Amino acid sequence: MSDLQERERLLWILALATFVIFFQAYMVAPIVPFFSQVFHSPLQTVGLIVPAYLIPYGVSTLIYGPIADRSGLRRVMLISLTAFSLLSMLTALSGSISQLTFCRILTGLGAGGVVPLALALVGSLYPYQERGRPLGWLFSAMAGGMAFGSPVGVILIPLVGWRGLFLVVGAAGLAVLVMIARYFPRGLVSSSASPSKLSPRASFDGYRTLLSSARGRRTFSYVLINSMFHSGLFTWISVYFVQRFHLGAVGIGLALLGYGVPGFVLGPLIGRAADRVGRSKLLPVGLALSASSAIILLIGFPVSLAPLVMMGLSLGYDMTQPLLGGIVTSLGGNRPGQAMGLNVFTLFVGFGFGSLIFGELMRAGFDVALTVFAITEFAAMALSIRLFRFETPPVVIPGPTSL
Repeated sequence: MSDLQERERLLWILALATFVIFFQAYMVAPIVPFFSQVFHSPLQTVGLIVPAYLIPYGVSTLIYGPIADRSGLRRVMLISLTAFSLLSMLTALSGSISQLTFCRILTGLGAGGVVPLALALVGSLYPYQERGRPLGWLFSAMAGGMAFGSPVGVILIPLVGWRGLFLVVGAAGLAVLVMIARYFPRGLVSSSASPSKLSPRASFDGYRTLLSSARGRRTFSYVLINSMFHSGLFTWISVYFVQRFHLGAVGIGLALLGYGVPGFVLGPLIGRAADRVGRSKLLPVGLALSASSAIILLIGFPVSLAPLVMMGLSLGYDMTQPLLGGIVTSLGGNRPGQAMGLNVFTLFVGFGFGSLIFGELMRAGFDVALTVFAITEFAAMALSIRLFRFETPPVVIPGPTSL
């Protein structure tokens, strides 16, 4: 098998691993009302199971990235995926909301070495002008995990129970683990992303270097703000549907069917468009779509249109975070794991704090929370037109031609 074929097969395996990780992450928020009933706990308390996973996940990526740059991507990914699978199964044994929250913390810490290293590996294997498509596939897998995890998790609970849901996800993780262990081509990876011996001080200096440029600061700032927006809305959207439309578990699952679909279907196309026309043109559109979705939630709509509203919200995410991730891959230099680790740290910490902040704003009502988040995203959109104006495709100078 040629290097090109091995690279493409590896891309599919990494996409599958990414799908499982995000399926597990996004299946939890829609069942917050269900856990509130099962454990007889307030919604605000149960809602903590979302940031309990997301924030440790984000923090752990700061550790996995430098370790992978020293020890190799393959080894760290296998260890992290093993931890994710076993801890997901352990979560099924929880007997209280506090035990469930603790298991979510451990799972977040264990799982943080899979997706960021997959993104870093793509950055190593593909030149910058060709990364849109493979990054599109990985972000499409993320969107697919969102698209299926959100409604399927809720719908499966009456069939397999919430404990069975975590067992199934853990088993899926083990299946992907076997595939990575068997098919991860050592030669291809070592030639593209060789381990380097970095001291803790050098790792710290690497993170400081990533944030020392204006391009790095604005990119990571937008990753944080945008992730807070989307997580805040998504974490509490099931409560929104319960309070506004009095939906049950299956109704919530059906309402969420549109979320993740655009990225799952259009991810590679969005990536190609970014390579062709530049991220400067697509980023403001994605931010505007996100803010507009929050306004629609604020104004109200018939429940039959819920999948379309969720599709618009999802498309806003799909036209922002993957494009920002593409910029990050060009910032890392010879430390791709560290650069993408910082990106995923920022992303998931934003996810965690976004859910916390939105939950606190909800004490004043959904209208207040939605208004604050919509204004923030509209402001980010307006500023992005100027801040990312130089994120255009590189100019290709044609070489000499023979007559």
